[in-house]
Amino acid sequence: MYHIIKRDEPSPRQKLIIRILFVLAALAVSSIFVVFADANPLQLYIGIIDGCFGSLYRFAATIEKMVPLMILSFGVMVAFKMRFWNIGAEGQFLMGAAGAAAVVRFFPNLPLPAMLLFTALAAFAAGAIWLLIPAFFKAQFGTNETLFTLMLNYIALAFVTALQYDFWKDPAANGMPKIANFPENAQLPASHGFNLSILFAILIIVAMYYFMNRSKIGFEITVLGESENTARYIGINVKKTILTAAVISGGLCGLVGMIQATGVSGTLTTEITGGLGFTAIIVAWLSGLKVPYIVINSFAFGVLLQGASYIQTAFQIPGSVAEMIQGTILFFILASEFLIQYRVVSDRHKEEVA
Repeated sequence: MYHIIKRDEPSPRQKLIIRILFVLAALAVSSIFVVFADANPLQLYIGIIDGCFGSLYRFAATIEKMVPLMILSFGVMVAFKMRFWNIGAEGQFLMGAAGAAAVVRFFPNLPLPAMLLFTALAAFAAGAIWLLIPAFFKAQFGTNETLFTLMLNYIALAFVTALQYDFWKDPAANGMPKIANFPENAQLPASHGFNLSILFAILIIVAMYYFMNRSKIGFEITVLGESENTARYIGINVKKTILTAAVISGGLCGLVGMIQATGVSGTLTTEITGGLGFTAIIVAWLSGLKVPYIVINSFAFGVLLQGASYIQTAFQIPGSVAEMIQGTILFFILASEFLIQYRVVSDRHKEEVA
């Protein structure tokens, strides 16, 4: 029989070596898919780098993919730090985008600064409310937040689908299920491919680092995640902390909806999330729920996403091949994290150690 046991903490050098080896292994396995797509693996990988850093606009596209993923990961991090398993970032993202779209729809003539402020507030509030629902039931009745937040994703998707296909359907779209594009006063200003979301990102990085490492509520969230009994013993209001963390977590995820709707898609659609809410869970977990590592890993994932998007057009390979490359690299990264933390031993080995 074989067993999985906790490994002694490896040194930073050992961790780096393991991760590099697994990334190289991922590239080697991905090369098999590339060969079957009649492409040169080496040229393709060089193309990924070129697609991310080959020009200012390509680098801007990489940052454009990094920013929403990073902010979503911060939102997930806050909840996970408290051992509140928020699997609903996709739903909070969608509801935040819907909140921003509501401001644009009902107050279309606001000047740009006011429009951006109110769409951001509406998006934050919508995302916060969407997570406050399961947080309330968790704090009050001890319900399972994993299933609750997951199910709310589908309700949010159904709600946005109803808006797009019925209630807010653009009559000028010739029957297409589409919400009208936002006016210019509801779009993030941009220059050389970079939009204002990068400023939001910088401010949020600083705020989240201070919040998690220096603030009282950040300390309370961390203590509650480590032990609810300890939190109660030192006088932390558990219910209040859960609800406060939910507001911040859901609000950050909702804010991404505003960033994407006003800065990328230019309207509200059911495809606006692109699965980033689920990817953010992986990024947050791989980063050990630490702000600096989330920034680094979000950038790495941004490179992966932008690179995969670029090679589809530059090398004329099917989108499925690019997705397989992404999936393979991600699988090997997760495997490396498992190997860093655990090891497999046999009964014979355990007897010899004993």
